[in-house]
Amino acid sequence: MSSMIHSARASYAFFERNWNLTKRYWAWEVVWLFYNVVNALSITFIARATPDLKPAQVNYMILYLLIGTSVWTYLSVTFDGVTDVINIERWEGTIEHTFMAPISRFTHMVGSCWYAIAHGLLFTALQLVVVVLFFHLDLSHANYLTVVFMLLLGSISFIGFGIATSVLPLLYTEKGMQMSFIVRAIILLVSGVYYPVTVLPGWMQPLSWLSPATYVLNGLRLGLLYDKPLWSLEIWANIWPYSSLVLLAFRWAC
Repeated sequence: MSSMIHSARASYAFFERNWNLTKRYWAWEVVWLFYNVVNALSITFIARATPDLKPAQVNYMILYLLIGTSVWTYLSVTFDGVTDVINIERWEGTIEHTFMAPISRFTHMVGSCWYAIAHGLLFTALQLVVVVLFFHLDLSHANYLTVVFMLLLGSISFIGFGIATSVLPLLYTEKGMQMSFIVRAIILLVSGVYYPVTVLPGWMQPLSWLSPATYVLNGLRLGLLYDKPLWSLEIWANIWPYSSLVLLAFRWAC
């Protein structure tokens, strides 16, 4: 019991440490928040600019694009919340002390990952608040239980991508950060963030099946646009492939 309490306190210490790093570099937080909000507005205004759409179709298209931009913001912030800590610690000169601390890597990972999730949810919520102020959205067909469940489920894979990619700056000091952006770009291309994966070339569509983000986006859109309950076959048709990919990834990592 005492060891569990010690691990919990140590995890919270990393959570607090990352929060202090965020406060130290607060100007970057403002810059990225502004960028994410403007990016979301720029994309969702495409629905307003599309000609010959009825009001219901405009609302559908705005929500479709908004789901994509919100999930992408959440994925990017949680992704960076894990990978950027490595770079920040290198700048601060504390990375050696962190790895030499008498705690398990699992404890270190839990604290950093929980902070990344909280950070990503806060960024995404602020973005949604601003975007909703610009658009009158009809959410009468939304199933919020499905939306929350799929978002929490998606956090597992997003954190997994972040952990896997955070190794790159350690292996490749000069080019590791750039390589992490390539991973994000591939996920953006094949996961159907802003369009259905069916519009991709035939040879590229199998890549979307390997991206957990594809199933998270499908589940969120089914819940938010079509009021699909959590126990519906359509939702579970996305949960099962997603869960299989996550289990295979954990087995490979172990």
